[in-house]
Amino acid sequence: MSEPATLVVGPSWVGDMVMAQSMLKVLKQRHPEQAVDVLAPGWSLPLLERMPEVRAGIEMTLGHGRLGLGRRWRLGRSLTGRYDRAILLPNSWKSAIVPWAAGIPRRTGWRGEMRYGLVNDLRVLDRSALTMTVQRFVALAVDSSEPLPEIPPPLLEVRQADVQAALEVHGLEKSGREVLALCPGAEYGPAKRWLEANFGELAQKYRNRGWEVWLFGSEKDRKVCDNIAALATGCRNLAGRTTLAEAVDLLSLADAVVSNDSGLMHVAAALERSLVAIYGSSDPGFTPPLNERHAILYRNLACSPCFKRECPLGHLQCMKEITVSEVEDALKGME
Repeated sequence: MSEPATLVVGPSWVGDMVMAQSMLKVLKQRHPEQAVDVLAPGWSLPLLERMPEVRAGIEMTLGHGRLGLGRRWRLGRSLTGRYDRAILLPNSWKSAIVPWAAGIPRRTGWRGEMRYGLVNDLRVLDRSALTMTVQRFVALAVDSSEPLPEIPPPLLEVRQADVQAALEVHGLEKSGREVLALCPGAEYGPAKRWLEANFGELAQKYRNRGWEVWLFGSEKDRKVCDNIAALATGCRNLAGRTTLAEAVDLLSLADAVVSNDSGLMHVAAALERSLVAIYGSSDPGFTPPLNERHAILYRNLACSPCFKRECPLGHLQCMKEITVSEVEDALKGME
């Protein structure tokens, strides 16, 4: 082994990958001489490229939920001798196969799915002490006997050349006018989505004030964003039209962002944008934005948080009760 290096097995969601940067920062603070590579899904590589703590991203070609034991074994064997430590952020059994097959001496992770032997630095999670996802990630970067260190917020770094290229590809300009970015999707399910009509009303109000309004999302969010764009004149609907890299670079230009609890919400926070985060079925105490420039809108009803993909009671009051005026006030409070 030519130099000490750590392999981090990354998570499979955009928001979790962004929050994982806090753990990477702590790891580099403790061991600045240690190179860090991240094994992660291919879609996440643009995020890793914007994290200066990461030497290289290694693509896990298997899709989310696929076992692929033979492929995981072969990938692990190809990494033999390159790392002296592995940190596993997912709790699944299959996520431990590559580090084990690579023969990495120390393999750190939380106990889960009978990983005895595959994970030899096995930690027992105290959920009452580590209530946030980011805390659980960061705790794996230090010895089990150590207290949880101060958590540095994620901070994605974009290059101006990439930003300019994204503007040109999509025929956009950032010239004087302020930009409101709307992220109305949430891959987890509709119980995490503020109403389309509300996003449309908010967009029109800001268009009337002379702002540019850009809509962001994946291909799965295209229909939702089409509906919102139909409610407000002059919005630019980028959902399903940008790569993740382009979305990150263009979001870095936003003067304000309104987002559901989603991966793009965490991206906006890590770009230090002024952010209004809207929570419905999920818990802002578990996965909050980690920058200082944000406001959280959350009703905390008796049925909240239910963590369901769809409202189990059928009324979606946790979202319906959050008004356009409240979001406007929160935005104005950060201007």
